[in-house]
Amino acid sequence: MDATPEIIIPDDLTGCRTLIEQLASTVTLQTNTIDALRREKQELEAAYAELVQRAFRHRSERYLNDPNQLLLDLGGTADAADVVEGLTQAVQEAGLPVQAYVRRRHACKPRSEALPEHLPRYEVEARVPEQTKHCPEHGERTLIGYDRVEKLEFERPKLRVRVTKYPKYACPGHADCGIASPERPSGLVEGDRYDTSVAAEIITAKYGFHLPVYRQQDLFAGSGWTPDRSTLLNLLVASASFLRPLAESIKQVVLTDDVLGTDDTRVTLLVPPAIPEVNANDPKSQRTHEVLSEAAAAGRRSVTARMWAYRGVNLPLNLFDFTVSRHRDGPDLMLAGYTGTLLADCYSGYQGISLRSDGRIRRAACSAHARRKVFDAREVYPLESSVVLARFQQLYDIEDRARSVSAEERLALRQSESAPVWRLLGEWMESKSATDVLPKSKLGEALGYLRNHWELLQAYLSDGRIPMDNNEVEQLMKQVALGRKNWLFIGSVRAGDRAADFLTLVSSAVRNDLDVWVYLKDVLDRLLAGDKDYAALRPDVWRHAHPEAIREYRVAERRDRADRKQYRRVVRRRLRAKSRC
Repeated sequence: MDATPEIIIPDDLTGCRTLIEQLASTVTLQTNTIDALRREKQELEAAYAELVQRAFRHRSERYLNDPNQLLLDLGGTADAADVVEGLTQAVQEAGLPVQAYVRRRHACKPRSEALPEHLPRYEVEARVPEQTKHCPEHGERTLIGYDRVEKLEFERPKLRVRVTKYPKYACPGHADCGIASPERPSGLVEGDRYDTSVAAEIITAKYGFHLPVYRQQDLFAGSGWTPDRSTLLNLLVASASFLRPLAESIKQVVLTDDVLGTDDTRVTLLVPPAIPEVNANDPKSQRTHEVLSEAAAAGRRSVTARMWAYRGVNLPLNLFDFTVSRHRDGPDLMLAGYTGTLLADCYSGYQGISLRSDGRIRRAACSAHARRKVFDAREVYPLESSVVLARFQQLYDIEDRARSVSAEERLALRQSESAPVWRLLGEWMESKSATDVLPKSKLGEALGYLRNHWELLQAYLSDGRIPMDNNEVEQLMKQVALGRKNWLFIGSVRAGDRAADFLTLVSSAVRNDLDVWVYLKDVLDRLLAGDKDYAALRPDVWRHAHPEAIREYRVAERRDRADRKQYRRVVRRRLRAKSRC
């Protein structure tokens, strides 16, 4: 073991001063090194905790902006007093109850267990033992009435075969006249053996309830019909060919919206044995050919494709698109003629689209993405993260109050209240507390994200129609993710395009609170009959002509959820205001 080197103390004052300065510099350097190692350790612990949470625990981004929350003394924190003071100020300003709407809590109504009156009923009489009919003392008892007890029963879906008899007519003794018979309508598949109700059930089950075809085979078998999987797939393919023009019509309508939200998610695409050739009439075929050829040459059995969602903010319609990669070709082609605001994350491909559009497309960034990055860094930088999260909570409280007003009133509210909050956040980000954060730490990356996209994140301040975040579109990705966990992969490029069309129709019907099966059956019936009025077949238009297909319980559920959320926010603001008095 090496001996500790002996420190020679100079005899003169100047030498002692120099030695002290050297030792102080060494101590400072070692302290900074220890602080950096402590931060790195905390970053690793936070990363590990994040992985565990993703794998085993419920994810939640709920944040309570108590100024004393997350105040952990980790040692060596610069300007802790300034951070606490800034945090307290942010919380107080967030609590100003400006024109708050307070909803009175309704008394909880007792839940009714009565079964719906429209359900068919049949009566049976309970078996009565003989000892119940006779009294040991008085003999046979007299029947004076009944107690009625209703019990709900479930029967498996019933399949039935409709036999249509087509009369045939002939001229007696004149065979040359031939046989006359009514014209037979077109069917989904050759032979017209399957009604549109069967096709609507297959589409709804796969893209509404995320059931792959092989599970649907079991469900049909339980009702007495065991179809081949190829039969179910053929019905899907045939339905897609009829629904394609309607999906294309919805696409054209969605692309007229002034504000469009978009996002994408991964799907697995199998590499086909034969690579599709380049089609001069299909701009996407070149990229498809390149990606699949490269994968086949490398011996890969699948590629990571993408399903894109485009959500009209002012029009209640959703649009899905399928591409073989995340290359900008997908949104570039989709938005080639679009004019308006594109709300999305800060994927570089979107920025390129905006630059190439010559001002047609304006970009707006999602504030939820920026907030989420800060939220993920709160374990290591609790004080600094709390300042930013409190500011975001102010902004969301303002948006909550702006939700029920017109676009013009919303814009005025944002400019008068939200813009000052962003200015205060910008001032704090230039302070020493923020600039001292390690650039490669989680919080450093989060603050860098905020600085790099500062103007895009505030784009919503200049237009009352633009949402503050893109959460509604991210919710659409769950529809793809749930299905992906069940059907696992997409078998071909054409199957991916068909899936995009089905998701467009099903998700738009869900967004308009429709019974998806009823909607799809009626649409298929009308398309088979030659109806070309695609505008009337759009879910947002169709619902007005079919109010019986609207799921009112979903409408009420969404309204009550919004009321509860607004009530909690208002109560929280008022409680904070009282605590300051």
